[in-house]
Amino acid sequence: MQVAIALFPKATILDAIGPYQVFAGVPDAEVVVCAAWKGRVSDAGGRVHIDVEHTFDDVPEPDVLLVPGGNVTRQMTHDDPILDWIRSAHEHTIYTASVCTGALLLAAAGLLRGRRATTHGVAYDALREYGAEPIEQRVVFQDRIVTGAGVSAGIDLALEIAARLSGPEVAQSIQLSLEYDPQPPFDAGSPTNAPQAVMNRLQSMVSLWQSPQRRRPVGSVGRVSAEEVASDGQAVER
Repeated sequence: MQVAIALFPKATILDAIGPYQVFAGVPDAEVVVCAAWKGRVSDAGGRVHIDVEHTFDDVPEPDVLLVPGGNVTRQMTHDDPILDWIRSAHEHTIYTASVCTGALLLAAAGLLRGRRATTHGVAYDALREYGAEPIEQRVVFQDRIVTGAGVSAGIDLALEIAARLSGPEVAQSIQLSLEYDPQPPFDAGSPTNAPQAVMNRLQSMVSLWQSPQRRRPVGSVGRVSAEEVASDGQAVER
């Protein structure tokens, strides 16, 4: 069984690496990280780099396709090589999946029209523009299309797919190997639970990272305020 995890510049790394860690534990699964071009792919902050050895053309018929998200996905929904790959590969998949705003790429590829789907809470309206029905749920299965909520939901999504492919005991063994036993310090991890002040702060962050980023000159000294932290955890420098 082949699992293809897509990458692209400025992707949110945990969206991809969380599921990768789960799928790597599925017996007889070949996990392939791929991108439009071979070579180095960097995250939004330009601090984490992954050497990608396979292009989308190398994995035309994966059994599982997974697309991560990132602030940049809104800019990729019009004419990006990943869209053609999603459309083509989806014809052969057992499951086609997205994490966080990766759902916008599935939607832009025409896969979510008229379907229930989830994404990061700040992207519900954007998803609705493609004819999808956004719902606040950790993981949503619609036939063989699977969408996950924001970032950390990718681990849950991958475990649920692993359970359907290889059985609950295999998925539970993988979960135990990761000691994935969430006990968050705050009950603020979803739009429903988060206090309004926290939601307002997040919206301010979203507005910030949608505006042109201001870069601090190399060697300069300065502090990054809480308002200048992007929603994917990356600091916006000034």
